[in-house]
Amino acid sequence: MLTVQFLLLGAVLFCIGVYGVLARKNAVMVLMSIELILNSVNLNLLAFSSRLGSIDGNTFALYVIAVAAAEVGVGLAMVLLIYRNRRTIALDELSDMKG
Repeated sequence: MLTVQFLLLGAVLFCIGVYGVLARKNAVMVLMSIELILNSVNLNLLAFSSRLGSIDGNTFALYVIAVAAAEVGVGLAMVLLIYRNRRTIALDELSDMKG
């Protein structure tokens, strides 16, 4: 029963993250929503790992944390560059950067 609760929490976090990616226009909020998605994946990996009594889920969760840290670093660098050039971080105005 405890595994089901963790999986439901992971599903709720994933849905909130997907909604945040699709609905937000602020680049920082989109990055935070991607972090929610990655954390929900970690929660599911750890729930299955504890259910099956294996350490594989823990190992994959550490890899996901490392990827999330790299994503934050690259994403925030891109946001800062866009803000420096455009004075806004609204994602709808990024289509003006074509050419």
